[in-house]
Amino acid sequence: MLDVAMSKKLASNQDEIFKLDLEVQQSIWEDAAYRVKEMKVTSGKILLDLHGVDLSEIGYIISLPIEIITPDLIIIIESSYENIIKRIAKLHLTFEHTHPFCDGNGRIGRVINNYLLMREGYVPINIKFIDRKKYYEAFREFDAKGTTAIMEEIVGKALTNSYYKRLAYLEGKKIITLAEYGKNNKLSHSNLINKAGRQTIEAFLEKNVWKIGMDNRK
Repeated sequence: MLDVAMSKKLASNQDEIFKLDLEVQQSIWEDAAYRVKEMKVTSGKILLDLHGVDLSEIGYIISLPIEIITPDLIIIIESSYENIIKRIAKLHLTFEHTHPFCDGNGRIGRVINNYLLMREGYVPINIKFIDRKKYYEAFREFDAKGTTAIMEEIVGKALTNSYYKRLAYLEGKKIITLAEYGKNNKLSHSNLINKAGRQTIEAFLEKNVWKIGMDNRK
């Protein structure tokens, strides 16, 4: 990005870039994205810039504070106007496949997911612990076929799980385990777990335990 700014004689260092008007910064990021796109970059398919979350013609430009991601980490994602679930799935799989750091890639990848989700008005999620087995199957699918269907399913369920949990607490419901709920209502626990996994009931995972919110008036 700095090379682009310097070639346009707009800035001579990164501090000067961040002092430019946002529209000028946007033009720099887009120009940099096009240049990287024209290069046959083999390290990945995501562009992590260093400022704002902007939408360009070639996709979303995802950004992180300069303290977290250094300028030499440039990857591209051509998500264009895809829905948030597809974008998060592709982002996460590509970032983890690129494996840019010696350690902590999983944690950083999940931070990036939630950074983008929250910037766009969604709740944070933890995709790994919804279904560990399927989580790793998603990477095998991506490695073998380059597709993201399994991860999209995981992200979708993680979002729903996160909303169920937050709504239960925000509405002041009594939170009980699914096992307790089944016992109180004389329902099969295994059947409830199956429904929770398919998200046909408003149950949610909390610290690896299935729970559900009950109306305090009942």
